[in-house]
Amino acid sequence: MKTKTKRSKSKLGLPVVVLLCSLFFLVGFYASTLLSQNVPVIRPRLRMLDVADGELDAMPHGVTGESSPQSIPFQVLSWKPRAVYFPNFATPEQCKSIIEIAKSRLKPSSLALRKGETEDSTKGTRTSSGTFISASEDKTGVLDFIEQKIARATMLPKSHGEAFNVLRYEIGQKYDSHYDSFNPTEYGPQMSQRVASFLLYLSDVEEGGETMFPFENGLQVGSGYDYKKCVGLKVKPREGDGILFYSLFPNGTIDQTSLHGSCPVIAGQKWVATKWIRDQVQTV
Repeated sequence: MKTKTKRSKSKLGLPVVVLLCSLFFLVGFYASTLLSQNVPVIRPRLRMLDVADGELDAMPHGVTGESSPQSIPFQVLSWKPRAVYFPNFATPEQCKSIIEIAKSRLKPSSLALRKGETEDSTKGTRTSSGTFISASEDKTGVLDFIEQKIARATMLPKSHGEAFNVLRYEIGQKYDSHYDSFNPTEYGPQMSQRVASFLLYLSDVEEGGETMFPFENGLQVGSGYDYKKCVGLKVKPREGDGILFYSLFPNGTIDQTSLHGSCPVIAGQKWVATKWIRDQVQTV
């Protein structure tokens, strides 16, 4: 009889345990719900990328500083090479103004030659037309405005920039993959080096004309890449947009992944203003 009594007590205890666990669960659930109502919800926010005039308190500035904070919209396209995209960097009116200045001055684009190269051996590498224009030559002030904006975006002073190289690519014209920096072993000793390049697209292109980075993220490096191929990271030109990329690492050595080129234009025309920025003050 004693054995039967113990078994009956054990059977009665199991439902009680289940009931108690259920009650504890419900009490805990509703308590956590009530408490969570007083906890602020943190949502990820996009960074403010528009001009911030009037939205932030201005900090004290030096003689060469600016009176108010500003920001310029950007997108990191790549870390290898370091390439940054700036949408709507210039207005359509500013782009058209630069094109008008350059139109009457265009000549076949030249090419810096490596040791042992000649104009005949490099013929067809770069087939665009172009001209160099300094901001001081532009009486409209557009190039000076763009130059100052590039300096703010890059934090590289305008005194280190070369004159704008305004280029036009017509159907079939292109620029095979190349470096903007000059390797001393190939070009001889350099008084200064190109640190970065800023490309401002002055027109849309119907088809083709992309800026390409074939070695993006280290792909194809040392694999016998054909420098005439249009592959890798490709950026389609759009009027007013800009691209900044760095040719050198912070330690001053050349970034192999900064190899880039201009794909052939298939339809339309491509206009672009290039600003090369060096590691020393330029006299131009």
